[in-house]
Amino acid sequence: MRFCDECGSMMHTEGDTWVCHSCENEEPRDSQAEAVMETQDRQQDDGAPAVADATQGSTETVQESCPADDCDSDRAYYEMIPKPGGSYEVRLFTCVECDHKWRGS
Repeated sequence: MRFCDECGSMMHTEGDTWVCHSCENEEPRDSQAEAVMETQDRQQDDGAPAVADATQGSTETVQESCPADDCDSDRAYYEMIPKPGGSYEVRLFTCVECDHKWRGS
């Protein structure tokens, strides 16, 4: 993939030339430079991120009703963790009685 030096848009190949469809800038293709470019097919998938344990190192609880059908507890541990790939945090709850885990709203 190559980006236009003039406007920053993604360029496309047309024969032996890179062409920008936004500003019509053209640049010759360089086979040696393209040989070192990596495609998404070669990128490594590191798998899903680790799930946090909301009870780890936490001693404080909050009043939050457990959504488990067979539990009447109204206390839970909670932890705020960054959402993977996002710009905000999510609140994870763990019931103090049955250890049921859920995400807060």
